[in-house]
Amino acid sequence: MSKKTDDAKAVEKLGKARDSIVSELRKTIVGMDDVIDEMMIAIFSRGHCLLVGVPGLAKTLLVSSLAETMSMSFKRIQFTPDLMPSDITGTELLQEDPETHERRFKFQKGPVFTNLLLADEINRTPPKTQAALLEAMQEKRISSGGEDYKLDAPFFVLATQNPIEQEGTYPLPEAQLDRFLFNIMVKYPSKEEELNVMRSVTNDEEPELKEVVDAKTIIEFQRLVRRIPVADHVFEYAAALVRATRPDEPEAPEFVKKLMSWGAGPRASLNLILAGKARAALRGRCHVSTDDVREVCLPILRHRIIPSFAARSEGMTSDSLIEKLIEEIPANEDLYKEKVG
Repeated sequence: MSKKTDDAKAVEKLGKARDSIVSELRKTIVGMDDVIDEMMIAIFSRGHCLLVGVPGLAKTLLVSSLAETMSMSFKRIQFTPDLMPSDITGTELLQEDPETHERRFKFQKGPVFTNLLLADEINRTPPKTQAALLEAMQEKRISSGGEDYKLDAPFFVLATQNPIEQEGTYPLPEAQLDRFLFNIMVKYPSKEEELNVMRSVTNDEEPELKEVVDAKTIIEFQRLVRRIPVADHVFEYAAALVRATRPDEPEAPEFVKKLMSWGAGPRASLNLILAGKARAALRGRCHVSTDDVREVCLPILRHRIIPSFAARSEGMTSDSLIEKLIEEIPANEDLYKEKVG
């Protein structure tokens, strides 16, 4: 059997696993379809997510439920102004050998050594502590006492930010925001969803979640996603979107030159392709379309562009600028096929 046929069957298996995971999450989570979809895309792309939403929207419940259905270890860190880097990564403790009475330092692993880490209110802690987590996210390892310690695989960080109560916060710099694959906006539920939440949470039932996949299977699916082929015209479309966000690029639309102070870097282009691959695979497809790239455009670009003062004075946000950009640069496959033809 050819490798291509094997991958096609594996993609079909991944699509079924996605449906099963969503079905299990429905036992505890009401609504949040887009959030669940984007989090799963991030996990299978080996990326991390930044969630922005007000308290009480079941973000922690969603993450812990996802960890349970995917058989991943889960830890939560509440970020506070006095949190130290060692509170995240771990610390060297002086211990005495009971037989030789020799004293030596031993590394005590911190909560970052887990599969799924919830970094709650990451903007509540100073930049030095933020940087410790972001370095672990990028390098997938911790250095202490001259030794390197690899983090558990798979490793996924979901950091939350509260859009209100900005007093006493330390906003993440743009370079650190760029480390996150997605910036996901968690919105209020609809009226029907809120009524369903009230009915389900206030009764005496405690739903039991079943394990759908394990860590080994997740890693195999992550490798599978990397093998999904991408046609040249899809690369062209992703590059066109990202390059159009840069005001100093000649091909940038006029509204971008006027309303954007800063555009997205090359990491955004890479992430559009990776997330597009994961989205296609999760839907049981072995090819990536321009529609896949377009659908992941908003959560990938919203934290990588900076609206100008003129845009802010007109009440425009990153989201409205990206939506305008998507309209300006249509996902017309025939158009990009002609370019690479």
